Amino acid sequence: MSKWWMVRAGDNNELIPAWITKEVASIGWSDLGNPLSYSTREKLIEKAHVVYPKERPGTRINWGSQVWKFSREISVDDNIITYSKETREYLVGKVHQPYSYNPKIVSDYYPNVIGVKWESKRIPRDDLSKGAKNSLGGIATVFRVDSWGNEIEGLLQGNQPIVAVSTTTPDASDTVIIDNSDYIQQAMSLLEDAIDQLDAWKMQDLIGGLLEAMGYQVRVSPKGPDGGVDIIAHRDAFGFENPIIKVQVKHRKVAAGGPEIQQLLGANPIGASSLFVSTGGFTSQAKSVAQQHGVKLIDLTELVELVTEWYERMTAEKQSLLPLKKVYVPNE
Repeated sequence: MSKWWMVRAGDNNELIPAWITKEVASIGWSDLGNPLSYSTREKLIEKAHVVYPKERPGTRINWGSQVWKFSREISVDDNIITYSKETREYLVGKVHQPYSYNPKIVSDYYPNVIGVKWESKRIPRDDLSKGAKNSLGGIATVFRVDSWGNEIEGLLQGNQPIVAVSTTTPDASDTVIIDNSDYIQQAMSLLEDAIDQLDAWKMQDLIGGLLEAMGYQVRVSPKGPDGGVDIIAHRDAFGFENPIIKVQVKHRKVAAGGPEIQQLLGANPIGASSLFVSTGGFTSQAKSVAQQHGVKLIDLTELVELVTEWYERMTAEKQSLLPLKKVYVPNE
């Protein structure tokens, strides 16, 4: 029976187009060399302790274990899932070539490669059941997700998600030591989900709340035509003093384009600093226009980071848009 694996591309969304074009999945840790040259997992971990002396011991063990698993346990006909943070979609493929150590396929930094035939259809994260979201939002680079295989296959065929309970229990050799960055990554994914579920008007209120937390006076446009500006923010009560910031908020799946950036630049007040928030990301043209004219762009990933940074300074009313609890994680 073929297995289901989650292989995370981390924060490097540029990896995913390369994976699709070259029909591969790849992971890094090139300083370990070819993992096939090590006779046991323990010897590979010993190498990790040597080449990554500045990392915490638990992190070194994790990294060595991830490379061992990727190179030794994934087989032809197994299924691979990965996640695009930029589009909030899962990509699904089937392994058609076994592991190889080849720095020339993707890059020197990602020499560990498995051949994968990727499906053309992608699965939006919002289509998954809550259990699948939690599991696939996982905390490691390479891990088994067999319990969610039927749900993923069903979604690829256009079926509704199946509510399932994970029964996968890792054995001793699959033990993963979790560090703080793993918890943070999972929390960020869940916060992205919560923000994505806000409607367009609540999203504007959230951005306004963030600006208020930063010390700005804020005026959010009422529902209806806004002339290309959703929020005006300024330091003084009357709006006379610079900087004055005009903000456009687009809460949708598609990326914002260059013409929308131009519209914000041409909207009143002329000469104000421009901030464009788009949870669907930005096209390359939009990024180019923004760079030329000094427009600050914020996508969903950066918005999550801003919320975590400024949340405690937001008013109770604005915090109620995203009810969060602080969790303290002890250091190693």
